Amino acid sequence: MKRNIDIIRDVNDNQIVVINDIRFKGRQNINWDDVEKYVRQYIGKFVAIASSNDIVYMGSDLPDEFSGSKYTEKLKGALAKAKANAAQGLPELVEIAVNKRFKKNFAEKHRKNAKYGWYRYDTRFALPICDEYGEVHRYNVFQAEIVIRHAENGKLYLYDIINIRKETKYPA
Repeated sequence: MKRNIDIIRDVNDNQIVVINDIRFKGRQNINWDDVEKYVRQYIGKFVAIASSNDIVYMGSDLPDEFSGSKYTEKLKGALAKAKANAAQGLPELVEIAVNKRFKKNFAEKHRKNAKYGWYRYDTRFALPICDEYGEVHRYNVFQAEIVIRHAENGKLYLYDIINIRKETKYPA
């Protein structure tokens, strides 16, 4: 699928993934089945995180977790729309991730698929705000955390994007 994505730097030299198209419209009823279907295109691909040189794979569990996690179920309004549209820039969101943190796995259900624990990174993305004619007036910038599982096979897999919040400190 054709994607309209750019990576830019803000005034503080931090990277932002700019997602120029709003594929998943509406804030009330995001069709998460369509989002899951979209994310399936990434299965089998991998991306290097520039800040750590870690190789992150996109496994077969990503689409279901991205669109059906407990975090996603709780999202409403603009944040649900932001997560759905962030799906368009998943490889770039992983590529620009910074601030690697480790968390040990405590959940029995992840005994194998996250045997060596979890990593979290910070990432940022921007979505356009358009008028009724489709003209872009500004961009909303969002911060998020990407969750990566360290599997039994030693590989790192993108698991989900969580803790999405709109930035208010810098104008886009």
